[in-house]
Amino acid sequence: MAEVKEFTLPDLGEGLTEAEVVRWLVEVGEVVAVDQPVVEVETAKAMVEVPCPYGGVVTARYGAEGEELAVGAPLLTVAVGADASAPADGAAGPGSGGADGAVVEADGAEVAEDGGAGETSGAVLVGYGTGAPPARRRRVRPTPVAAPAATPVNGVASGYGRHAVTPDVPVREAAAEPAPGPVPVISPLVRRLARQNGVELRTLTGSGPDGLILRADVERAIGAAADPAAPAETGAAAAPAPAADAGEVRIPLRGVRGVVADKMSRSRREIPEATCWVDVDATELLAARRAMNAAGGPDAPKISLLALLARICTAALARYPELNARVDTEAREIVRLERVHVGFAAQTERGLVVPVVRDAHARSAESLSEELGRLTGAARDGSLTPGELTGSTFTLNNYGVFGVDGSTPIINHPEAAMLGVGRIVPKPWVHEGELAVRQVTQLSLTFDHRVCDGGVAGGFLRYVADCVEQPAVLLRGV
Repeated sequence: MAEVKEFTLPDLGEGLTEAEVVRWLVEVGEVVAVDQPVVEVETAKAMVEVPCPYGGVVTARYGAEGEELAVGAPLLTVAVGADASAPADGAAGPGSGGADGAVVEADGAEVAEDGGAGETSGAVLVGYGTGAPPARRRRVRPTPVAAPAATPVNGVASGYGRHAVTPDVPVREAAAEPAPGPVPVISPLVRRLARQNGVELRTLTGSGPDGLILRADVERAIGAAADPAAPAETGAAAAPAPAADAGEVRIPLRGVRGVVADKMSRSRREIPEATCWVDVDATELLAARRAMNAAGGPDAPKISLLALLARICTAALARYPELNARVDTEAREIVRLERVHVGFAAQTERGLVVPVVRDAHARSAESLSEELGRLTGAARDGSLTPGELTGSTFTLNNYGVFGVDGSTPIINHPEAAMLGVGRIVPKPWVHEGELAVRQVTQLSLTFDHRVCDGGVAGGFLRYVADCVEQPAVLLRGV
């Protein structure tokens, strides 16, 4: 007798309480293996494929694509056991469970041995899974036995009391038609754009290599749908109607935008922040960077300006550890942190994210540059993991890429400080007693006034400015 097990949405990272179903990877009635990804979800921090810790037949799915589910809510149910995929009358045939619990398809395709209810997942996410080895796989030759009729499976199985959203769906037997192939899309951003605008990706012909669907293909489909001459779209694809009186459009405050709103609001409520700033001559820092990259040779990785600024910040935090801290409001204590994890603000199509370079204080400029480059690429394609987006102790914000000089940013709660860097532009500057055109930028430090007074903040900012103007200052601490 098969046992029906419920798989709930696991905890995918710190502070995440819900996730949005992006795409189901399995159908009801489909045989799944232990640790097989069954659904793709999007949290406020990353796109994640969730593996199932059970092997067997999917009997029900919970949540439609685009629906938000809370952590701990049921995702799907799986009929687990040697006879989970056998016909209802117990007759043997293709797709029935063998003596060893293997599920065999009629065409001889290899499937996982389910191993019974005692086998557990080897893919550990927070809240479920064990360190057991993954399911073994085997290939069995087809047997010339006629396939029995499909056995209907309702949303309630084996006395299970929860009703699913897909009742009375037959189990897909071994001889059934295979599921449609995957949609040729790589980027999760393209999928999100299509989902938000009601574009069915399977109807598009991709213009990329091997028919790959690109962002431009989705945008063309959106433009065609918006053309008044084009046929009317279905209700699911239509944009939400604006209010008739004011012409307003309401956008749900959720996902990345919702998390950013919550963190910024909490930061402003809890942190009495102050900002100080200074103009600096960055000419010598730019020259030092050119010299470093030239010395490395043409094949050596290039050191970025952001990496040099991060290295300067770690040196400054060693001198002013008051700013590498957080405030425990319940205990009314300042918690100083020994390790420096530098976050850096990155604007992506999904919104503002802050990837984290861990143990930045122990890294060289070259190591910082490599890690910053890797995290930036992951942020752009939406593949950052929740662990790469949490745990920063200090944030570096290069808003100069937007062509602005200064800012008073909101501190990334629960940190105590954030350094902002404006654009570097040629300006008249007094250098060695003479007026000259130099490369000038503005630095701003926003800090939590609970952890220190203005003297510490000013000392930190002045040290950073001195290192930018005279990189040799860093050598004193080497």
